[in-house]
Amino acid sequence: MKVFITGGSGFLGTNLTKFLVDRGFEVTIMARNPEKGPGAPRNVRKIAADSMKPGSWQDEVAAHDVLINLAGVSVFHRWDESYKKLLRDSRILTTKNLVDAIPSGADRKVTLISASGAGYYGFGEDEKFDESAPPGADYLARLARDWENEASKADAKGSRVARIRIGIILGRDGGALHQMTLPFRFFVGGQIGDGKQWISWIHVDDICRATLFVIENEAISGPVNFTAPSPARNSELSQTISKILRRPAFVPAPAFMMKVALGEFSSYVLNGQRVIPKVLLEKGFKFDYPTIKGALEDLL
Repeated sequence: MKVFITGGSGFLGTNLTKFLVDRGFEVTIMARNPEKGPGAPRNVRKIAADSMKPGSWQDEVAAHDVLINLAGVSVFHRWDESYKKLLRDSRILTTKNLVDAIPSGADRKVTLISASGAGYYGFGEDEKFDESAPPGADYLARLARDWENEASKADAKGSRVARIRIGIILGRDGGALHQMTLPFRFFVGGQIGDGKQWISWIHVDDICRATLFVIENEAISGPVNFTAPSPARNSELSQTISKILRRPAFVPAPAFMMKVALGEFSSYVLNGQRVIPKVLLEKGFKFDYPTIKGALEDLL
């Protein structure tokens, strides 16, 4: 089976590429600079292109059975208007160009697995969000909604479309975990704000396994939450890191400092949402790392 991955040189793309290649898939990755990062296995085909622009790379799409759309600049950045435009364009334009490249009326059915974010649901306190919950009203929620709408246009071409709403990915060699643990390693770790905000997370190994699960289960389409079944409060996350690394957790990051450092993005650090992977659980997917303690013990 042939798989085409946009954003294939990023943290998730690199891990997913290796995972799929190890299981016999033929993988093509596309990125602005596919040589950047830890590197893909030797037998992976690489295309250097800007996915925000139409181009010859689109001619490659028809030869693949599965399209995995991961392209998009990181949200973990101080936002200004120019960066917010880049956040949007890198997601919306890439998805539009990818869907445009899917041939209409093809003999074989193409599967499109298109990334979105758990931020789709907006902020929440103790309510639980499964895939049936409506979108929020904040910037990231609106962006996720529009991003998914572009992906859903592949339905009209006969594709099976799964819109995966990804939580915070925890892994060893990149992603959010390095930033989370760095203060603890220098003995200045602690919770962020009041520590009550929910964090919807997922171990990188489970996200790779869940992607394969979606590929192999043709009954799965529409929104799919890619989050662990046990979201954690920020205070629990901080205390767990503290215990595993044997470092103190008594230096909290006050809310006002986060607002100064991160600007508008601080709202997403100080608030959160409690997202439940109802579709994966109902379809029988088994998480290797369902709890934050188990995930962090493995990774740290």
